[in-house]
Amino acid sequence: MSTQQTLQIPDEVFISSKLTPSDLLKELAVHLFEEGKISFGIARKLAKMSHWEFQQLLASRKIPLHYDVEEYSEDVKTLRRVKL
Repeated sequence: MSTQQTLQIPDEVFISSKLTPSDLLKELAVHLFEEGKISFGIARKLAKMSHWEFQQLLASRKIPLHYDVEEYSEDVKTLRRVKL
């Protein structure tokens, strides 16, 4: 079961950082991914970006992709499903 949390961010954060709410989500997603706190899939969903868009964002910042056992397993399931 999925739950959703609401986070209140003071207007001063947006004013001083000159970030839009969308940009702030991207920054948070990139940071958490880079620190290994969340997976690529969760990070791209947080950033509201496609797989390719988020991968390009990481590449533009020279942030390497992490590829763990869970992601490998998901890829194997996908490949079996599409029978490549």
